[in-house]
Amino acid sequence: MAITASVFLASCADSSTGGDGESAESSSSLEIGMVNKQADPGTPTKGGTLTFSGYSAVTTLDPAKAQVAGATGGTELSAIYDVLVRYDPIEQKFVPQLAQSLEPSVDSKTWTLKLRDGVTFSDGTPFDSKAVTDSITRYVTNKGAQSNLWAAKVASMDTPDASTVVFNLVDPWTGIQSMLATGPGLIVAPTAQQGETFTPIGAGAFTLEKFAPNEELVLAARPDYYGGAPMIDKLKLISIVGAQPTAEALETGGIDVAYMRTLAPILDLIENGNPGFIDIPSLGYISNVNMAPGRPGSDVRVRQAIAFAIDPETLNTRVNNGKGLPGQVIFQDTSRWHNDVAPIGVDPAKAKELLGQAKADGYDGRITFLSIQEPSAQATALGVQAMLNAVGFDAQIEYVTSSGDLVKRLYADRDFDMSTGALSLSEADPFERLYTNNKTGAKNNITGYSDAEMDSLLDELGIATTDEGKKAVLAKIQERANETVPWQVWGNAPMLDVWNKNVHGVQQSMDGIMLFDEAWKN
Repeated sequence: MAITASVFLASCADSSTGGDGESAESSSSLEIGMVNKQADPGTPTKGGTLTFSGYSAVTTLDPAKAQVAGATGGTELSAIYDVLVRYDPIEQKFVPQLAQSLEPSVDSKTWTLKLRDGVTFSDGTPFDSKAVTDSITRYVTNKGAQSNLWAAKVASMDTPDASTVVFNLVDPWTGIQSMLATGPGLIVAPTAQQGETFTPIGAGAFTLEKFAPNEELVLAARPDYYGGAPMIDKLKLISIVGAQPTAEALETGGIDVAYMRTLAPILDLIENGNPGFIDIPSLGYISNVNMAPGRPGSDVRVRQAIAFAIDPETLNTRVNNGKGLPGQVIFQDTSRWHNDVAPIGVDPAKAKELLGQAKADGYDGRITFLSIQEPSAQATALGVQAMLNAVGFDAQIEYVTSSGDLVKRLYADRDFDMSTGALSLSEADPFERLYTNNKTGAKNNITGYSDAEMDSLLDELGIATTDEGKKAVLAKIQERANETVPWQVWGNAPMLDVWNKNVHGVQQSMDGIMLFDEAWKN
C-alpha cells in the first residue's frame, strides 16, 4: 500500500492547483521541454553544496521499498545508486549511464546489457554482471514496485561474462528500458544486505553521510566515481512542505534545485527566468470510480453518464480560474502519443438519458465523492457535485482530513464511489502504468475495472516495439476507454525540474528524476 500510495500522492496531490496557462486543448503556452535555456556558463566551478528540495520527503534508501520516480525519491536514490540507463526526454530515447550499451535482438525478445569498464560500488566491490542480476533478483523477491510486471515479462537472466547480462523475455518488449532506468535499474551492492540490516551502498556519484528520514539526506561526492569525481562536494536533499514555500526558497537561494508540481509557482518561476525542464505526464488529473459490485460505478451507464455530465473546461474555470490543462483525452496534444480519436464528449442530455436508464433498473442515483479537506480539492469536489446533481444524480461529498486517510480508503479499504486520482503516464513508456492500473486483477487496479477487450489491447501494447505500432494501439485504447470509461479524465498536471541561474549540468531522466553527477554551481 505504501508504494501504490506514493504513486497516487506524487501524481495527483497538486493536480488541481491554479496557474497562468491556457488549456492544453487550446494552444497552451506550456510545452514539454527545456525552459529558459542557459548560455555557455564557462569553466565549471568545483566545490560547494547543492541543495535539492524534492516533492515528498524520503523515507527509505532501499530501491526495493521505494517508488522510484521524481516525486517519490527517485532523484535521491539515483544519486546513491545511479541507473543502468537514462531516459533523455529531449531526444526521446534511452541512453547508457552505468551501462555501456543495451541492445535488443531483431525480435526484441532478447536484450543484451554491456557494463562499463572501471565501475565499482562505493565500498570497492566490483560492479559486474552477477551483482546486477543479484540486485534485480533481490528487487523482485522483495516485491519492489515494478516487480510484478518484471516477473511477468522477463523469463530469465544470463551472465555469459563479468560485463554482460542477457535478458530473455517472454514476449517482445521495449519496456525493459524504462525498467532499467528506474527501480530495477538501481543496482545495490552485494554487501548492502547483511541479514536484516540494509546499508545503502551503490555505484552512484555520491555516498551516504547523513540520513534523517522525513527530514534530510546528506550525500558526499565520490572521488572514485567512474565518470570522475562530481564537481560539487556535497548534495543536500530535503523536502519543503508546500509548493509556494519551495518556490520562495529557490528565489532566495535557500535551495538550488527543486521538483515542482503546482501550476501557479511553476509559471511564476518560468516567468522569473529560472532554467528547468517542463514535463506534462498524461492522465494527470482524473477521477477513479469504484466498479465493485454494489457500487454505482459497476454500471457502465452510470460511468458514461458521469463522463457526459462533467465538463473539464467548467471544472477548470471553477478550480483553476480557467488556467489549467483541461481535457478528456488520454494523451493531449502536448504528448508524442497524441492521436486523433475524439474523446467521449460532454453532453448533459445524454447523461440524463443514461442515468434514467440506470434508475429504471433500480439505481437510486446516489453517489459519494471522496475528497481531502484542502482548498483546491474542495473546489474540485464542489464542481463535480454541482454538475452531477444538474443531470439528476444525488451526489454527496465525504471529506477526510489527510492524504493518508484518503490513501487508506482508496488502496487498502477500497471504500469509495468516486475520488480524484492520477496515473501520470510517462512520455518514455506509457505502457507500464496503463497495464498495472487497468489490467484485470492488476496490483494497482483499485477500481476493479475489468474488460476483456481492454486486456487484449494492453497485451498488444506491451508487445508493440515501434512508436508507430504503440500509437496505433493507444488509439484503440482511447476508443475502448470512451466506451467502457475506466476513469473520468479531466486534464493534465505539469511538473517542473527547476534550478537557479547559477546551477549548471543537471541532467533529466524518467518521471522527473534528476542526476547530479555533472552538476555544479558558480
